[in-house]
This record gives sequence, structure tokens and C-alpha cells, in this order.
Amino acid sequence: MANSGVNPEVLAKEIIKDLGGKDNLISAVYCMTRLRIVVADMGKIDKKSIKETEGVLGYAEQGNQAQIILGPGRVTKVAQIVADITGIKLGEANEAEVRKSEINAKNDTAFKRVLKKISNIFIPLIPAFIACGLVMGINNMVIKANPNFANTLIGGIFGIIGGAVFYGLNLFVGVNAAKEFGGSPMLGGTMAAIISMPNLANVKMNGKPFVPGRGGVIAVLLVVAFSSWLEKKIRKIIPDVLDLFVTPLLTVLISGFVALFVLQPIGGIISDAIGKAVSVSIKNGGALTGFILGGTFLPLVMTGLHQGLTPIHADLLKTTGENLLLPILAMAGAGQVGASIAVLVKTKNKRLKKTIASALPVGILGVGEPLIYGVTLPLGKPFIGACIGGAFGGAFNAATQVACLSMGISGLPLALVIKPGKVGYYLLGVLISYVAGFIATYIIGFEDPVE
Repeated sequence: MANSGVNPEVLAKEIIKDLGGKDNLISAVYCMTRLRIVVADMGKIDKKSIKETEGVLGYAEQGNQAQIILGPGRVTKVAQIVADITGIKLGEANEAEVRKSEINAKNDTAFKRVLKKISNIFIPLIPAFIACGLVMGINNMVIKANPNFANTLIGGIFGIIGGAVFYGLNLFVGVNAAKEFGGSPMLGGTMAAIISMPNLANVKMNGKPFVPGRGGVIAVLLVVAFSSWLEKKIRKIIPDVLDLFVTPLLTVLISGFVALFVLQPIGGIISDAIGKAVSVSIKNGGALTGFILGGTFLPLVMTGLHQGLTPIHADLLKTTGENLLLPILAMAGAGQVGASIAVLVKTKNKRLKKTIASALPVGILGVGEPLIYGVTLPLGKPFIGACIGGAFGGAFNAATQVACLSMGISGLPLALVIKPGKVGYYLLGVLISYVAGFIATYIIGFEDPVE
């Protein structure tokens, strides 16, 4: 290791001095490579001196936190000495959370904030998707074993419970969207109900009936975004004494007409285009499309752009009853599991082994962030290996037309909501991603962090 002869105590004292003295230090944490110290006054830091100090590999700042890059092993020793000298609180940072927060801060843009809003609309619905999806999966498995179960009382109730979240999906999205867009939640739900009313089919324009629910959640998002904007504008000009009556009335009336004549048709066009694009690209592109989608999904997760896919998943399920996209993208997480196992086998770093061992179980269950930010991304090359694993699994799932019937889960648990007849293919796709991610990472290798 470079500068291995540097005395940790001398280095710690130099860092304290360059950070403005011990009275300027508030608290400190360290991760695998960095000592992160919160300071009272950033203006007292001598950045030039820190960067030129022997043993310091780099320097960065985030908010009122000074980050001194020292490298594996050395950072632990120096951090403890700094804490002993100054008396400040010292903690060990969770590598995954630190890395994730850094990336999120770096990539915070207007577009990312929009995606965050979309994510906030759908995240509260995930428990419902999981619950109903699992009931649907159980129902499908029982019906496959005994087709007559579908005609029984219990089978009928299971079917109703399994499909309930999709029956009310537009209303749920409308309520949550209004919260995010700054409107009244119940008005958001009302607008979603207006474009979903079965009676719309009895209303005709130029001889053609309206289509209830056309555009799915895409249309709901457009309609509620408009109604929330309009509600805020109206509220500014209506006297307080009339606000309770006039604002909701004008909001619903005006937004209702705009929704039915303008926004829902636009949402329908977008929804139809998305559904057709996904279906055609996967069915016609086959393995090649799956390879590309499965191989590029992890970078989307890393930057948070995957949040923009949530309404697409929901819309596919709402409009077509199945989702060909999610089982392909889920292979990215499986590839990462394989890559992390390869790192676990090859690394000599006990701390890294501990990190992987704790993150693998949740990774297998479909929660990939701890492995991304704590293992594969910091090491670099294993992240590429994980993408390769996801690409091969995605190619297989696309070629075999694996589809799921719900959302909100990934990894092995997703098998519970895979379309009947495709569960075996899905599990084989997961295995392919594990193996491909492992082999790719093992061959590519990585620079093993020094203890």
C-alpha cells in the first residue's frame, strides 16, 4: 500500500490541525476508505495542506462534512486516534448508505426530483401489490393443481382479493398524486374516479363512447397534476369565506372537462404506446432486448432513474394483465448476487466478507441497494460483472416470455407472482444470472481492499 510507512498518530494530528483544531470538530464516522468529520466552520479548513499531507489520498466535502480519503486499513487507525485526541464521537458508517447518499446528492436534478415524486406516489401502494399479488399467486397455483377450485366459494373470494388492488389502482394513485402535487388528496381521488367511471361508456362524443379508465395510471398522473395545479391557482383568488365551496367546485368542473376531452386521450395514447413498445420489443427483439434491458438496469438503480419505470409497471399490469418487463429487470439483482458471491470467494478482506455476508440474504430476496453501494460499486469491476449477469438472465427471460402478474417484489419472491407455466423458466433465469455474474466477476477480478 502506498505510503505504508506513514505514522497514523502523526497523520491524525496533522488532519486535526488542518481541519481547524479539535474545537472545530463535532463528530466523525469512517467507512472503508474515508474519514468523514462534521465540522463547525468549514472556513477554518486548510484544504491545500490536507491534500498535500503524506498519507492522504484525496479530499472532498459534502455539506458541513469534510471527507479525508485515507484508504482501507489506515482509515480505521487514524479515525480512532482522531477520536481519542479530540474526544469527539466516532462511529462506523454503513458503506451502502453512505455511497447511496453521495450518489443521490450528486445526481439531484429537477428531473430526479420529478422521479422522486413519482416514486413517492407508488411506494405506499407496494404493500397492497405484494399482498394481493401473493394471494393471486396462491390462487393460480391451486387452480393449476385443481381447475375446479376457481368455481368454489373460496376460489372466488381469493380471486376477488387478488385483483382488488388493480380494481382500485387509479383511485389510489389519484389520492397519492394529489398529495405529491400539492392538491387535496380527495379531489385527486375524485378526478381519478371521473376518468374511471363505468358510466363513461354510456356517454358518446361524435357517436363514439368514452372508454372508462383509458390511459390507466398515466392518464391519472396527467389529470391529477393538472387539477392540483388548478386548485392552487383558484385558491389564491377565491376569498377565504368561499374557499371551502368554490375552490373544489371549480377544480372538479374545469378539470373534469379538461381531463375527459384532453388529458385522458393523451394519457391513452402514451399508455398504448408504452404497452406496444414493451410488448413488441420483447416479443420481436427476444433475447437481444432482454440482454440490453437486464444489463443496463443496475446503472438506472444506481442513479435513481429506475423510479420512472414504476408507473410503467403498474400501467402494464392494469391494461394488459401481465408484465413482461419486470422479470427481465429483476435479473439485474440476481446478477449482482452472483457477482458478490465471487467477491466473497476471492477477497481476503474480513470486513468486506462481513459486509457481503450481511447483504447477500436481502439481495437474494430482491433488495439490491446494500450490495450495490456496499460491495460492487465501490470495487468497480464487480459492478460490471453484475451487469453482465443481469444481461444473460434478462436475455433468457425475454426469450422465454416470462411475465409476472403483480409488482412490488423482486428476486426469488417474484416467482410467487410469475404467470402460471413460466415459474420454472423464471427460476432458471435467476440461476443463469447468478452463475453469469459469478463467472464474469471471477474472470474480470478486482483490486482487493487491504485490511
